[in-house]
Amino acid sequence: MRRVLVANTKGGCGKTTLATNLAGYLAQLGHKVVLEDLDRQQSSASWLARRPSHVATVFNAEDLGKSALQKADWVIADSPGGLRDKKISDAVTEADLVLVPVAPSAFDIGATQDFLELLAEEKAVRKHKTFVGLVGMRVMPRTRSAERLLAFMDESGFAVLSMLRSSQIYVTAAEEGLSIFELSNTLKEVDIAQWNPVTDWILQNS
Repeated sequence: MRRVLVANTKGGCGKTTLATNLAGYLAQLGHKVVLEDLDRQQSSASWLARRPSHVATVFNAEDLGKSALQKADWVIADSPGGLRDKKISDAVTEADLVLVPVAPSAFDIGATQDFLELLAEEKAVRKHKTFVGLVGMRVMPRTRSAERLLAFMDESGFAVLSMLRSSQIYVTAAEEGLSIFELSNTLKEVDIAQWNPVTDWILQNS
């Protein structure tokens, strides 16, 4: 079982978007995937409740016992925005991979800088037992904010995986309980191309 922690102490940065789309992607590959919603808003759990029966199953961690959870191929943990101190350390230690979504605002970048400094101090990260990757979220291409975000991520010392554009397709998928990989919309190809470095990194480190 591999555990992916989707985390950032800044709320509203796109954690649930990353977690649900990654869960849907891995499930449609045939993996047994469990989604663990640790956020009090329970947005990932709501996505699961909307998920149609004709697509690959993503299990809710709340519905499984510990032994069943251990039999999963992947556990995707959607962490709360208020993750702090000891809880960060525990969550990172348990994870094999950490995905950090970063939105392109000065507030998001500032908050993420503090979070990345905490991650860099974690023993599991320093000893390369847990790998960290950054993903830009809701990015408008060819803008100053996109340039600032990319420069920030490049200077972080962590793997820079991709910059995902701001797209209505994510809203559509969320409303239907789907990942963008499961939509029939042909316009999704641009977005899937942006996801390829993320999914490649996940599978290469599995």
